[in-house]
Amino acid sequence: MANVSVAAEWQLLYNRYYRKPELYPLRWKNIDLSRNKVACAPFGGPIAVIRDDSKIVQLYSESALRKLRIFTSSGVLISDTVWKNPGGRLIGMSWTEDQTLICIVQDGTVYRYNIHAELIEPNVTLGKECFEQNVVECIFWGNGVVCLTEGGLLFCIPDFKVMRPCQLAETGAEDLPNCMAVIEPKYTVSGNVEVLVGVGDGILIVDEDGVQRVDGEAVQGPVQKMVVSWDGKYLAIFTHDGRILVTDINFKGVLLEYNCESALPPEQLAWCGLDSVLLYWDDTPLLMVGPRGDPVHYFYDEPLLLIPECDGVRILSNTSLEFLQRVPDSTVSIFKIGSTSPAALLYDALDHFDRRSAKADENLRLIQSSLPEAVEACIDAAGHEFDVSRQRTLLRAASYGQAFCSTFQRDRIQEMCKTLRVLNAVRDPEIGIPLSINQYKLLTPSVLIARLINAHRHLLALRISEYVGMNQEVVIMHWACSKITASLAIPDATLLEILLDKLKLCRGISYAAVAAHADKNGRRKLAAMLVEHEPRSSKQVPLLLSIGEEDTALMKATESGDSDLVYLVLFHIWQKRPPLEFFGMIQARPLPRDLFISYARCYKHEFLKDFFLSTGQLQEVAFLLWKESWELGKNPMASKGSPLHGPRIKLIDKAQHLFAETKEHTFESKAAEEHAKLLRIQHELEVSTKQAIFVDSSISDTIRTCIVLGNHRAAMKVKTEFKVSEKRWYWLKVFALATIRDWEALEKFSKEKRPPIGYRPFVEACVDADEKGEALKYIPKLADLRERAEVTIHV
Repeated sequence: MANVSVAAEWQLLYNRYYRKPELYPLRWKNIDLSRNKVACAPFGGPIAVIRDDSKIVQLYSESALRKLRIFTSSGVLISDTVWKNPGGRLIGMSWTEDQTLICIVQDGTVYRYNIHAELIEPNVTLGKECFEQNVVECIFWGNGVVCLTEGGLLFCIPDFKVMRPCQLAETGAEDLPNCMAVIEPKYTVSGNVEVLVGVGDGILIVDEDGVQRVDGEAVQGPVQKMVVSWDGKYLAIFTHDGRILVTDINFKGVLLEYNCESALPPEQLAWCGLDSVLLYWDDTPLLMVGPRGDPVHYFYDEPLLLIPECDGVRILSNTSLEFLQRVPDSTVSIFKIGSTSPAALLYDALDHFDRRSAKADENLRLIQSSLPEAVEACIDAAGHEFDVSRQRTLLRAASYGQAFCSTFQRDRIQEMCKTLRVLNAVRDPEIGIPLSINQYKLLTPSVLIARLINAHRHLLALRISEYVGMNQEVVIMHWACSKITASLAIPDATLLEILLDKLKLCRGISYAAVAAHADKNGRRKLAAMLVEHEPRSSKQVPLLLSIGEEDTALMKATESGDSDLVYLVLFHIWQKRPPLEFFGMIQARPLPRDLFISYARCYKHEFLKDFFLSTGQLQEVAFLLWKESWELGKNPMASKGSPLHGPRIKLIDKAQHLFAETKEHTFESKAAEEHAKLLRIQHELEVSTKQAIFVDSSISDTIRTCIVLGNHRAAMKVKTEFKVSEKRWYWLKVFALATIRDWEALEKFSKEKRPPIGYRPFVEACVDADEKGEALKYIPKLADLRERAEVTIHV
């Protein structure tokens, strides 16, 4: 049979057993819960303690200064600080999900502390109304708070990560509420926080949008205390006549009703899991009420604080921390007095086996068909135990049964052993995180490791990360940053060796992030040495820029071949350094230089000209000037008589002079000279004809346009200025005269002298103008008979 001494420690509430093992005898000294405000973080988190200034206490010399102290759950001091915050009396104090301590004072100011009692800036205020009316009560939940003012107004911070206070709807009640409870946003239909307010003879549901009165049999008379269950589905209510009621969150019916001995509201009302409710008065035993049956009383001679958890309640006193929880079904099946369940027989079989008794084999034969269930029950019971020796015995029983069970999953025991090693490590009094297995699963290993890191338990966090197969980078990174912060007296070279020795343990770790932290702490030389070990240019280059290592950053970006990184460095240096210094940095580096030129050609012509001038590339400056003149010509203002033509010509003249400085660009120099000359002539033609049709056209088009307009003298001038050949001149004039259908002038022109292009173009021009009669005049003049025949066919 199972060991009866285990079950003797249990208490029976109806048909469910409860146990209350001591987690720690507390190591703190001279802490009286009745004289202090205390905030305990869930999931075995830290405990914040500060003297309650609303109570009269005798001050000793050592306690003259009011201190905020933070302890582990085992009572080991983590940190403390002198409380210097103005704003009146401390009204409420609680821990957030990321273990930030929130302190709200009378004027509505919210102070935040980390686990090391360091004030987190900036402070936040709940608003002008809170400042004027004063906060009188705070109701916290996981990551938010609702505050009540003296004027009955409700203010809420739904999420401490965002810190945006908002005012809830006004209740309209004349008196302050008797009590309040909060339904967390994740449990409401609207997704917003809802506050249950006990006012007068009923309960109001208040949110941002309005107020709703609750109707139901659970609400009959004034309510003095309320608390919502862990999963947001149930509500425990203490009424004015001393009854404790449990209803669902929609007030559809009463699930539990019990008449207490006292009609005074309890100091504390808390859920123990989802099966029972605890009520605590200062001068009476702790009362636990369940759905049916007689309640259970727990007797204490010192003040208590109830800390609800997902699977029970931690009970904090001046001297110890206990955990009240429902005994798991697997544990009941093994240790219940008189139990003959397969798990109990398997546990008993191990005891007989250790005593070399044949009864062990007899027990195994009795449970052969149920052996897998028995093994699983022993493994599950081991997971719920806080006593290490009992864990070991239960796992031995499971292992013993597994040897005779071929169908059981073999790695199940290994998984539980791994989980228990982690839990036992953090439960150590020096660490002081008494997680149950259900809490550990809900919290997740990654969050546990993050909490150990924040508490500067880096070695344990590293070992757990390695043991459970998680990435160790986060742990090592945090350790490195903490080491830099705490090692201001260690020389940079020595500290670098210490850091590299640990950082190299994790492949792919971000040296740049550690270097950034070093720079933030004023150790720029150490940052420069650390960033040299960063293999990723995308991380390395921005940090080099931030610590002023522009030359190195440009070199690393160039070596990476990443044009985006090079541009990042270029723009940074461009803004920070004088132009000549910038030009000197990029001149000898082809990739940065070419990227700069490519960008500047599109957006920064003047700066690019300065660069080319500084490097003696006059022809490049000339090309830029020529391009600018062309862009200027596209300006809508560059029309008839526009003053923009002068600047264009000046730009081209400048380009021509720069081209002339080098022998290699004679052609470009001549072309620029003729371009300027052509623009001048075209501008004069536009002024004289008052038609903006000449500028930016070709020489041929200019001649043709002059002939079409009848300005033969101007056409001849253009021909002469630009030495247009006779053949080209004849082609242009023939087709220009045909275009304006001046057949008489065309005929006269054909007779001036023998055309160097022959008479066939005359014929084609007439045919194109659909004047075949005119074309017939020139066919007889064709010397080649075959050519004359071909032309005649088309005419």
